[in-house]
Amino acid sequence: MTLGYLALVLHAHLPFVRHPESDFVLEEEWLFEAITETYIPLLQVFSGLKRDGIDFKITMSMTPPLVSMLQDPLLQDRYDEHLAKLEELATLEVERNVHNSHIRYLAEHYVNEFHTVREVWENYDRDVVSAFKQFQDTNNLEIITCGATHGYLPLMKMYPQAVWAQIQVACEHYEETFGRPPKGIWLPECAYFEGLERMLADAGLRYFLMDGHGLLYARPRPRFGTYSPIFTETGVAAFGRDHESSQQVWSSEVGYPGAPVYREFYKDLGWEAEYEYIKPYIMPNGQRKNVGIKYHKITGRGGGLSDKALYDPYWAREKAAEHAHNFMFNREQQIKNLHGIMQRPPIVVSPYDAELYGHWWYEGPWFIDYLFRKSWHDQQTYEMTHLADYLKAEPNQQVCRPSQSSWGYKGFHEYWLNETNAWIYPHLHKAAERMIELAKLEPEDDLQWRALNQASRELLLAQSSDWAFIMRTGTMVPYAVRRTRSHLARFQHLYHDIKKRQVDSGWLEKVEVMDNIFPNINYRVYRPL
Repeated sequence: MTLGYLALVLHAHLPFVRHPESDFVLEEEWLFEAITETYIPLLQVFSGLKRDGIDFKITMSMTPPLVSMLQDPLLQDRYDEHLAKLEELATLEVERNVHNSHIRYLAEHYVNEFHTVREVWENYDRDVVSAFKQFQDTNNLEIITCGATHGYLPLMKMYPQAVWAQIQVACEHYEETFGRPPKGIWLPECAYFEGLERMLADAGLRYFLMDGHGLLYARPRPRFGTYSPIFTETGVAAFGRDHESSQQVWSSEVGYPGAPVYREFYKDLGWEAEYEYIKPYIMPNGQRKNVGIKYHKITGRGGGLSDKALYDPYWAREKAAEHAHNFMFNREQQIKNLHGIMQRPPIVVSPYDAELYGHWWYEGPWFIDYLFRKSWHDQQTYEMTHLADYLKAEPNQQVCRPSQSSWGYKGFHEYWLNETNAWIYPHLHKAAERMIELAKLEPEDDLQWRALNQASRELLLAQSSDWAFIMRTGTMVPYAVRRTRSHLARFQHLYHDIKKRQVDSGWLEKVEVMDNIFPNINYRVYRPL
């Protein structure tokens, strides 16, 4: 008898990294790596499960910037070229290592992998979004939305119109893409502030995800902790992250991805091959970069990258199956224990960044595949579910007011507001004020209409939480600073042109080509609520 539910939720997001003004920008490879290592492997897993008659259920956010990039012809063409280079390099590696049997074996593994990626890419006509939509249409995948550009909502709450724009533009973009309104939303960085649920309800959303402590410190305290959702006073449900299942995957100390037999992420052929040999496959300026071919396993915690042993995907796959069984066993015990205490079916909500599976943890898609197969065949304790389906099955839940929270460092807003990134917020706030001011205008002609809409795009792009996050992590900081400044500068340029009624049509056209997200946006979304 089924005693409870397990909801696996993946957050698929990347910032809008599209640069038609340049032949090569390294950050576009964030998208290309995610397609090769995460999104297409997940599609392969889903296809295999369907083929074998396993009625799997998984929830996945697909953020508007990611969807926009995946559907962009320029980036699709550039991914074609990126993948062709990977295929060429892997083939060269097979030939070059004819007398090194283990590395040749690994090179052949990559040749087969990239060939399969190419087949899936072309079978879906290069349209990864429509490929995922097919699984939504069969009710195996529940796709949810996020903030329009992943803006950190609690840090813009003094401008409710700015928060509303992040939510409403995302919902409209989702409906344009998937043909129906979204049921749920992954709050950017799972960041919640009190009152946000009213806007979510007004946008037609039924539920949102937040970190566990946002539920645990709700008022009144939820009787069942994070193992049942709560209803806010607006009727929108809040689901909290389960700490136990999250730790088994995320933790750098005890998490599965740290197993010694798994592939080492930080040891890449792009940094290790002879320079003249690898030069055609690194950056055009000759700087080395990761190319995505990695020959070593994690090996152990001691020593440096030079001490790593060679990887073997056979044994890594076996370990992924073992870890999937362990995860299933632990969920069975957890749900049995919770059901005995709660006397009702608990739900364990396990949310992760999608890019963990495949990009950071190479074996992650295998783990998901085994988990669904084992959950389907080897246990009857829990049922895997979508969050919307759970609300249908269990419509009676406690009404509470969630607590302000995020899933960042220390659980609140510190990661996105600190000494590394605090300088951006006065500029973002001033831009929000000015956008609200512009939203009251009625355009005199088509040119001013376009300028008003482009101003709203530039503000949304400047608000992406990714830029503050990158500044805090200390990686690719110049890029994050440049992106923040460039979007704000474009916004200010548009603001002054609109106010003077002197819009530069040539300059506007160039900016529209560069920042072409949300083609159907209406700047009036910033009008007072």
